[in-house]
Amino acid sequence: MTQTKLDSFDHAILRNLAVDGRVSVTELAGRIGLTKSPTQARLRRLEEQGVILGYRALIDPHQIDAAHIAFVEVKLSDTREGALSAFEEAVRRVPEIEECHLIAGAFDYLLKVRSRDIATYRRVLAEHISGLPSITSTSTHVVMEAVKETGAQSMV
Repeated sequence: MTQTKLDSFDHAILRNLAVDGRVSVTELAGRIGLTKSPTQARLRRLEEQGVILGYRALIDPHQIDAAHIAFVEVKLSDTREGALSAFEEAVRRVPEIEECHLIAGAFDYLLKVRSRDIATYRRVLAEHISGLPSITSTSTHVVMEAVKETGAQSMV
């Protein structure tokens, strides 16, 4: 996979979309200092080249009873490719697991889990996470407060 060359206008487009993905092309053009046509062409190119993967709504987790966050360190008994694939496939089927990252370090995966409260998290851990393929152990870190959750926008 080759990395796309981005100039200052491309970065400005990405910064603006990361904050407001529903901004009109006309408004976006005004914000970045270009006219509508070249802004629209750049936007289309960024989408076609896979720099922009899609658009989605940011949902307030408090409004949908999913404000409790726990990070779970997972150690596996088997780290061969087949075991990793089986684990990852099973993780994708657990809706409370918001993120899953393969880690180089003292454990194998780090999961970000959202639930209503600690009791619900405990149920998810017991009924879903602990039964994932090849798990040897888990260690949970409960979030007291989410100070910054911005995704990739800060990297642009």
